[in-house]
Amino acid sequence: MEKKKIMIVEDSNAMRLIIRNMINTNPNLMVVKTASNGREALELLPNTSPDLILLDLEMPEMGGMEFLRLARLKTRAKIVVLSSIAIAGSAVASQARSLGADGVISKPSGAVSYDLEEKRGSEFWTVIHQLLGIETHK
Repeated sequence: MEKKKIMIVEDSNAMRLIIRNMINTNPNLMVVKTASNGREALELLPNTSPDLILLDLEMPEMGGMEFLRLARLKTRAKIVVLSSIAIAGSAVASQARSLGADGVISKPSGAVSYDLEEKRGSEFWTVIHQLLGIETHK
């Protein structure tokens, strides 16, 4: 099976590393690009062609909501919002979905969640695997 390509759009260096390390444990996935804001991600999209984008909402220059509005015109990639402000059932999560997010996962401990895998790992992997149509890894 060819590895699925993941783009991480996150302004925090620490969170990009945490997410990259999680993705790197999965033999079916690979991180192809990272961007620190929506503007940078939009510029990278044409040459990256990711299968899935993990998207923060609160970022400088261009946040995740604006990225969602514009990205749906440029990519067919699945987009999963990964943000501390997009709590299940919240207005923010609903707005993200209405703008084209395929999934929403809340960061468990704020903007930089070192415990992402511990507290949201199961949800993280379930959403990604379902969206990409791949079997769960161990």
